[in-house]
Amino acid sequence: MQIEAAQKYILSKLEQELAPNLYYHGIHHTLDVVNVALQIAEEENVKDSEFLALLKTAATYHDSGFLMAYSGHEAEGCGIVRDVLPGFGYSQGHIEIICGMIMSTKVPQSAATDLEKILCDADLDYLGRDDFKSIGETLYAELSARSLIGNRQDWNQLQIRFLESHQYHTKRSRLLREPQKQAHLNELRETV
Repeated sequence: MQIEAAQKYILSKLEQELAPNLYYHGIHHTLDVVNVALQIAEEENVKDSEFLALLKTAATYHDSGFLMAYSGHEAEGCGIVRDVLPGFGYSQGHIEIICGMIMSTKVPQSAATDLEKILCDADLDYLGRDDFKSIGETLYAELSARSLIGNRQDWNQLQIRFLESHQYHTKRSRLLREPQKQAHLNELRETV
């Protein structure tokens, strides 16, 4: 597997071709998810180099489907993975594991394997971080630009429902992020 080359390929495409109004789902989000996924893997004691390579690849490609479509971007991302990664030496088995991880991030998340759980938690890590509000503002701007959300009150209600239904999957995220996520939820409840 030519991991670095595969990563460089898609990051270049994301940087050059993503719609400019993807204020949340931009390359900055992808890079954040890659970093957090590897951090969670380390804290969850994932040491297998092949698993780490697959996780890093899935994290890098997890939102690549936004190059093709907004709705259903996970399936589009799997299409990209199936088209591109064989050229970088990934086997069919590797590709299926990567697609499983990507599809598990579709909301509501459905993580079954340890790698899927790590990627899902990395994707929504910000829900329990101090930058929750600023990152949330980028998602609000993105949804507003696409006329997918109404006013601020609608946004706050959506965030409340989302935070209430969301669950972290890894021990690390439950310990490190869940308390702050609950604090954000309580703050939002006070606004409605």
